[in-house]
Amino acid sequence: MMKRWLNQHRYAFRVALRRLYNQPFSSLCNILVISLSLAVPIVVSAVLDTAKPVVRQIPVSAEVTLYLVRDAAPGTASRLASELQERHTDDIAAIEVIDRDRALAELRDRPAWSDALAVLPDNPLPDAVVVTLRQHPDIGATSKRLGAEWAQLEPVDTVQMDSVWVQRLQAMLDFLSIGLWILALSVAIVVLATVFNTVRLQALTQREEIAIARLVGATESFVRRPFLYLGALTGLFSSGLAIAAAWAALQPLNTAINRLASSYGTELALRLPDQVSLLLASLVVAILGAFAARWSVTRNTRF
Repeated sequence: MMKRWLNQHRYAFRVALRRLYNQPFSSLCNILVISLSLAVPIVVSAVLDTAKPVVRQIPVSAEVTLYLVRDAAPGTASRLASELQERHTDDIAAIEVIDRDRALAELRDRPAWSDALAVLPDNPLPDAVVVTLRQHPDIGATSKRLGAEWAQLEPVDTVQMDSVWVQRLQAMLDFLSIGLWILALSVAIVVLATVFNTVRLQALTQREEIAIARLVGATESFVRRPFLYLGALTGLFSSGLAIAAAWAALQPLNTAINRLASSYGTELALRLPDQVSLLLASLVVAILGAFAARWSVTRNTRF
């Protein structure tokens, strides 16, 4: 019984390969369409996998820096810090007062600034209050609201918001991740449609052969099995070509991103997803191809 079952599947596999071989142009076109569709999410996934760890390493605490007017009275920054801490306890995680004289001394200790500051007659720096806000999902809106409110305070000259761009970058990556899933769904539809149409044409071309096979006692499983292998093989070949195409596309991208990263003193490299993920994705595509083939052959061999 097992030997008979294996022989039937071996026969169906050979028939599917022969059908692919006998129609090379049609088979190659279908495989190219599917593989190019598959290569796009692979490349996008490689970019996201590289970008997310980099973003996670960037400090995301939102800071709002309040620069006071230069002629502010001594102690104004400390009083302002105490007032802000008291009024916005729920929003403020930490607050620091930076004295203008201390800031100037720190700059003079830096060789790049010492010569330029030596020629200045007085201290050009203002006192500053650095406010670190508490983390919560709406941190961007909160920092904007508080920044606009604090800019209206009398001793405040300028308000600068730091690290909000990191929140925006993370939101952009989250948006791209959702887009990747939508893209993967679109690719699945492409696989289903392409294999469905291929099997439909095959079934209509072999209409008489299928009818004769049924007359001599062939079961529906025997009729369908070569088409299922045809869909699965199309999915597997397309997946392999898609991985190769994605790898080729990443080479010039890596050259460009390495040039950019080196200007910031770091190294980045776009890599394909791990082998297990690629293998699982290839199996999913093969299953989708087999499912589309079964659906198509069931609909188009009812005669």
